[in-house]
Amino acid sequence: MKILITGGCGFLGSNLAADAIAKGDQVTLFDNLSRVGSTENLHWLRTQGALDFCHGDIRNRSDIEHAVKLAKPEAIIHLAGQVTMTKSLVNPRHDFEVNTLGSLNLLESVRKFVPEAQVLFSSTNKVYGDLEQFSYSESETRYICAEKPDGFGEDTPLAFESPYGCSKGSADQYMLDYWRMYGIKTVVFRHSSMYGGRQFATYDQGWIGWFVQQCLKQAEGNSLTPFTVSGNGKQVRDVLHADDMKSLYRAALTKADRCAGEVFNIGGGMQNSLSIIELMQQLGDILDFKPLFSHIEPRRSDQKIFIADTSKAHCLLEWQPTVSTIMGFEKMLHWSREIPSS
Repeated sequence: MKILITGGCGFLGSNLAADAIAKGDQVTLFDNLSRVGSTENLHWLRTQGALDFCHGDIRNRSDIEHAVKLAKPEAIIHLAGQVTMTKSLVNPRHDFEVNTLGSLNLLESVRKFVPEAQVLFSSTNKVYGDLEQFSYSESETRYICAEKPDGFGEDTPLAFESPYGCSKGSADQYMLDYWRMYGIKTVVFRHSSMYGGRQFATYDQGWIGWFVQQCLKQAEGNSLTPFTVSGNGKQVRDVLHADDMKSLYRAALTKADRCAGEVFNIGGGMQNSLSIIELMQQLGDILDFKPLFSHIEPRRSDQKIFIADTSKAHCLLEWQPTVSTIMGFEKMLHWSREIPSS
């Protein structure tokens, strides 16, 4: 299969690219190499097998048109984006240009040159807003939403909030409408939290990777300075390891007709949900130490809980997570030890 991956040198893109190369697919990566770790990921991917690389910016229509015409893909995995809510508040125009305009540029390129291609889009749980219309209680370590015992499904009302939520939500809706209006075989994945190898996390993005880095520094005696946690640390997410992401996207690629025009809430599910406090406890147990951290003000528009109800993905894609948090964190720690700290 000919696959084009926009943002192909990021965390998710590099994992999916390596998987596709291993399966014998013809892979083209499109990336502007602006994110931390993207150049390192490109160098690593070139050791995994043959690939083509297009250096370009998704905001530039001619860049993405050139990549689509060159690759002639049967499937496109669209991951290029501004992925940080905090940065969207600082520069909302840049956020809009990358996420909304960039996605429209891609869709138009598909419509013009490869209208039969499948398009898989990485959206976000942030399209649902802060979810404050639901009721929450607190345990010692986490928030609990009794109204959603199986997590949040795709019927949860959209409520774009923050520039990031607006830009990703707009792109999300363009993807679905291009199926309705033009028959482009789009699929939208509204992701919860993802983690794993090749994730060069920062303070603003990739919270699991960031906390893994900080705990590893403390456990190995390289830092005695407490790191910060936004809010009380009881915020809950269901976390999904890179290995489960690879199987998800592969399932969609092999079931293009079945999932065309569909949207899926994606995460590790209730069994892989945890709060920041519980993450610290698990990492402390694995590393045999007690993490040192302090609390700061909550982030704006932060959801108390987002756990994806993945039953639709299980039904239509025959997919479900298999990597437990303990197994996944051990893999993440192993990879983090191999990468020089930044």
